[in-house]
Amino acid sequence: MPVWDDLLAALALVLVIEGIIPFVSPASMRRMLETVSQIDDRTLRITGLVSMVCGVVLLYLVR
Repeated sequence: MPVWDDLLAALALVLVIEGIIPFVSPASMRRMLETVSQIDDRTLRITGLVSMVCGVVLLYLVR
């Protein structure tokens, strides 16, 4: 099942990339989380949507 292999590889890369900042600089991660917790829901949703669209476009260009 090559599709599942690709999906699991992508998930593994996300976990590795997301783990870099807390590993390298936990204090920066805490400050970032405090800042994000003060942002309103609408802004977070728009940011998430933009991130997803950018990811889909990048995936389309790579594939």
